[in-house]
Amino acid sequence: MPTLMKIRYPISRRLFLILTGGAALAPQAAWAAGDVPPLLDHILLGCSGLDSGIDFVAQNTGVRAAFGGVHPGRGTRNALLSLGERRYLEVIAPDPKQDRVDPFAQEQVERLKRLASPHLIGWAAHPGDLEKFAVRLREGNVAFDGPRPGSRQRPDGKLLRWKTLNLKDDKGGLLPFFIEWGADSLHPSADAPKGCTLTHFGAATPKPDQLNKISNLLQLDMPVLPDDKTELQAVIIGPKGKLAVSS
Repeated sequence: MPTLMKIRYPISRRLFLILTGGAALAPQAAWAAGDVPPLLDHILLGCSGLDSGIDFVAQNTGVRAAFGGVHPGRGTRNALLSLGERRYLEVIAPDPKQDRVDPFAQEQVERLKRLASPHLIGWAAHPGDLEKFAVRLREGNVAFDGPRPGSRQRPDGKLLRWKTLNLKDDKGGLLPFFIEWGADSLHPSADAPKGCTLTHFGAATPKPDQLNKISNLLQLDMPVLPDDKTELQAVIIGPKGKLAVSS
């Protein structure tokens, strides 16, 4: 069975530009137009209250996210906004009507309750068949949990189904979790409010070479820039203007 030490890590286009273009001292200037991981499915904007999160996005972009539904057993509810074909923004907050939260979800709910303002709390990528993806991770000695089934009932009563896989080490939240939507489930971007575009999404870290290695192994093609801070960064353009958010 191969190990991570035996895997070649081809340098990514973005890391090449950083190393050769002198962009390290000005991370924001290094982002190129349309610099978004091809496998990005959605980004999660966490907030302590769903209504305030919806207002925050609408005030900055001019588009109001629509209520999506609740996550039974996970203690959260959400609102959605399309960011283009098969990409969307999920505004996620604690669901005050859920009294019981499964143990694996309790940490996220508590984190959301503590947020004083909206922040990125993660993102999802769609690698295709999660069972095949899990095989590839095992061969690379990458530890993970899942795939785990999930579901949410839409306001129209239809049930969305999916499976997710989480890395044991997501590098402090910089790496995504992975999702495969059920064959009978409409992708949320298809009927969520439209008008916004995700123009930039990537990570900043003091150790970009390490993050690029695992990102390349996962075939994410994720923009990674050197910075003193460790955070996710996103820029959304709407009819009213630009919304820049970070973790």
